[in-house]
Amino acid sequence: MGKEKNMGEIKIGVIGVGGRGTLSDLFNSDELNTRVFAGADTDESQLAAFKDRNKGVEFTTTDYKEMLGCGDINAVGVFSPDFCHEEHAVAVLEAGKDLFLEKPMAITVEGCDRILDAWRRSGRRFFMGFNMRYMNWVRTMKQIVDEGTIGPVQTVWVRHFVPSGGDYYFHDWHATRRNATSLLLQKASHDIDVVHWIAGGYGKRVTGMGKRAYFGGDMPDDLTCKVCDKRATCPDVQKPDSPRQLCCFRREIDQEDVNQIMWELDNGVVCAYQQCHFASQNFRGRNYIFIGTKGMVENFWRNGHDCVEVTLRRGADWNSYADRVYTVKNAAGTHSGADPVMARDFLDMLRNGAVPAATPLDGRQSVAVGCAGAESLRNGSIPVDIPV
Repeated sequence: MGKEKNMGEIKIGVIGVGGRGTLSDLFNSDELNTRVFAGADTDESQLAAFKDRNKGVEFTTTDYKEMLGCGDINAVGVFSPDFCHEEHAVAVLEAGKDLFLEKPMAITVEGCDRILDAWRRSGRRFFMGFNMRYMNWVRTMKQIVDEGTIGPVQTVWVRHFVPSGGDYYFHDWHATRRNATSLLLQKASHDIDVVHWIAGGYGKRVTGMGKRAYFGGDMPDDLTCKVCDKRATCPDVQKPDSPRQLCCFRREIDQEDVNQIMWELDNGVVCAYQQCHFASQNFRGRNYIFIGTKGMVENFWRNGHDCVEVTLRRGADWNSYADRVYTVKNAAGTHSGADPVMARDFLDMLRNGAVPAATPLDGRQSVAVGCAGAESLRNGSIPVDIPV
């Protein structure tokens, strides 16, 4: 598709207007003449809140297909639950609309491939919503690696503490495999993508290990925190205003709350990732280490700022300190300031044909590694090759 500078107002629809769908509020831009025009959600209370936040909305519905039939809409953002991404993304593209798709792309590799097929047939623009690519500290690490400071990357380590994992993932639909496949998709898809982006390759082979160590149990599947007789003492009770109220110790839970994968990229880089959803240390979540032939780069959270340190090899001087320390400027906006920048990038794609930071294939390959990791850890940690 060519540039759209001569297009009038660009009207945007939204599928899934609550939760992560609030990101779409940033799709309103006087400068680029874009407007959130319509929304679809099965929850009418969310639609009401959506209209309150976006005064330019003219149409809402509980049937997303009805919204896609609106000829005035140029593009659609999909923020529905993960297990709906495939259906909604394909429908958007087949309706002839440009697409913003929140990660993960889908919950199966086959689902990703169906989306990619629909995209290629449609000729429309496709923006993959990996907001970590827009975080200042991630971009700092990317620049350091690209400049060759640490030499060619050979190995990557990532650890991810999720002290609020219960709140985020075990009090609602995320906690079952049928809805999310694995938290190696919903949570780790960001990390897998960042590793691929900075290390310069896609996953080739994966080995996984993990277990359900804390969440799940013998409580009824319909039990909610609001009526539970243990709410006064439960360490994982939800606040009364939380939309996620299902008991995190209910029987149906079959997702692992500890996940580890090792994977090799197609350029030979060897990677490791660990995720824990009941960690007690809030270390700003993620710690990345990229190690090259000349040194290494690592991120930290210190004194209210993201920091990136570069340490170069000095032969026998093993007791060395960082050669460079970058204190990364805090940015305004959600997700360390990444969401406003990503939203602007999406609008720039719509208006000017700008190339997004992440491609649809990036979305597919991230899911492929997560699915392979889940398959491996649930089958005796056998190595699993990534389907081409």
